[in-house]
Amino acid sequence: MANLTELQTPLVVVDAPAMRRNITRMAEAAAAGGKLLRPHGKTHKSGWIAREQIAAGAVGMTCAKPGEAEVFAAAEIQDIRIAYPISPTYAPRILSLMDGVRISTIVDDLEVAGGWSDAMVAAGRRLEVLVKIDVGTHRCGVDPRQRDALGFIERVSGMPGLDLRGLLSHAGHSYAAGSVEEIADVARAEAAMMAELVEGCRARGVALEEVSVGSTPTALVSATLDGITELRPGNYVFHDRTQVGLGVVDWPGCALRVHASVTTFPAPDRLVLDCGSKVLSSDGARGFSATPGFGVILGPDGQPDPGLLIERLSEEHAVVRVTGPTRLRIGDRVTVVPNHSCVVANLTNLYVVAEGDTVLETCKVDARGLVN
Repeated sequence: MANLTELQTPLVVVDAPAMRRNITRMAEAAAAGGKLLRPHGKTHKSGWIAREQIAAGAVGMTCAKPGEAEVFAAAEIQDIRIAYPISPTYAPRILSLMDGVRISTIVDDLEVAGGWSDAMVAAGRRLEVLVKIDVGTHRCGVDPRQRDALGFIERVSGMPGLDLRGLLSHAGHSYAAGSVEEIADVARAEAAMMAELVEGCRARGVALEEVSVGSTPTALVSATLDGITELRPGNYVFHDRTQVGLGVVDWPGCALRVHASVTTFPAPDRLVLDCGSKVLSSDGARGFSATPGFGVILGPDGQPDPGLLIERLSEEHAVVRVTGPTRLRIGDRVTVVPNHSCVVANLTNLYVVAEGDTVLETCKVDARGLVN
């Protein structure tokens, strides 16, 4: 087997043992809480990793766009949920997917829901849908504090060609929390809002079978809460610097790393790595304290090197400020934990799957770039 040091950098490396620990931990938490697990595949965009998650107990996969759904269907995933408000103009592709796998999606607009109803009636089919609820992220979804959510749900339930399965939410605002307890509060508030809507629908004669929530920071708490039937975390499979910053995981739990090399050392306080924005992305990190820079360089002990800060990226260059003693020289290799693993995954063609320094295999990022 090859050794990582034999491969040219930059490399996007998946630590196989860490990834499998992450997969197992979430599967066990969902099972212990009596919840179904439907991981969001937009993090890894890989049919191979999706199958690993299914083998560990996931009931199906979540994705963001039809292109991802098509990749997972080709990877023989049988139950796929598109947790994105896709337009009815995608109906031909969705109908094609429905010929081979179970497909569901979300709605948060009556005109769009009506368009899907018309498309399904015309095709003589029925599409499973969930109503997206805005629980505080204020991105997509019906916000019960501003709209008649119960009336919306009731109208969707009566549309021909649609099977209303339940409600779906994403507590993305958990990423702005200031403590572990604040993250738990977000999860509890999400569950309470969803339970209130379910009860209100029941009073109107609308039965909802599913309450699906997603967000890696809140997932382990949500697994313990009543009224939720399904968890849809995505980032947990890899984790990243943000998850460490939010107290979700420690550094050894970050399964996706970037291996890079020092290409030049032009000044005593500055060196350059070969992993610019086309590898690391320009996303910042979040956490309970300041998270400067574009990823964290780990030292030999597997912890962040306090004397190195990736302070600037261009396309092919990561400019590192050197603030303390370093043994690094031109040609030396470093390991970087990215700020946001989901974006890094979409920037690479291949994962190098490794255990320690031993390369186990390479894995194609099947759905890379599929954003429609």
